[in-house]
Amino acid sequence: MSGGITDSHCHVWWDQFDDDRDLVLQRARDAGVERMVVVGTDVETSVASLELAAREEGLHGTAGIHPHDAAKFDDRARRSIEELCQRADCVGVGETGLDWFKEWAPRDAQLASFRWHLELARTLDKPVIIHSREAHEDTLELVQGCPGVRGVMHCFVMGPEELPHYVDAGLHISFSGIVTFKGSAENQEAARRCPEELLLVETDAPFLAPTPHRGKRNEPAFCADTLRFVAELRGVSAEHLARVTSENASRLFGLTPLEAR
Repeated sequence: MSGGITDSHCHVWWDQFDDDRDLVLQRARDAGVERMVVVGTDVETSVASLELAAREEGLHGTAGIHPHDAAKFDDRARRSIEELCQRADCVGVGETGLDWFKEWAPRDAQLASFRWHLELARTLDKPVIIHSREAHEDTLELVQGCPGVRGVMHCFVMGPEELPHYVDAGLHISFSGIVTFKGSAENQEAARRCPEELLLVETDAPFLAPTPHRGKRNEPAFCADTLRFVAELRGVSAEHLARVTSENASRLFGLTPLEAR
């Protein structure tokens, strides 16, 4: 398909890409994925995201602490993440949020970390990147407790019942390869109903490769497959959805529109 796709969430700093990162990025561009938001999950990988973005055209980095690492979010880490998020080249705060499914960090640590990231995002007027797994009610409560915060529900896996709450909060909704899986009917319905002006697509690479790549290492090139699937669900062309989702990403993350580069 023609160019203009934005992968709104990937982790191409991951060591799984160390042997072929240049090829991965070239395959993405060949597939029409011209822009990637590279998301940090702790201090080290946040630095790596920003450094990679500084070297590569079309990549933009973020900084934050993933809920899995919330127990390690001490004062030193807070200072580091705050300094990174204040940088002009840092386009978002996170990945942050809540994960009650794996619960690799205690709930109180996750809640405290998420609140802190929400407040920082609001203070800096930068979008917060939210991970929420099996934690809808608590996620929504904290978001609603921080009015004015902008952001995105990354890898949205919920359905049409939960969707309006996040839409009403003004958050963007990003769909990953999960929407292409068999058994994802509720998530597919959410993708149909999501307001166009809040819709994003992502890979979450190296995780969650979409059909027909399921089971493989995910990479940003596969964002084109997810985008085509969502476009078909919504009854629009892939070219239209590429333009719309890239415009949404430009607006949310403060990026230069692709057509103006």
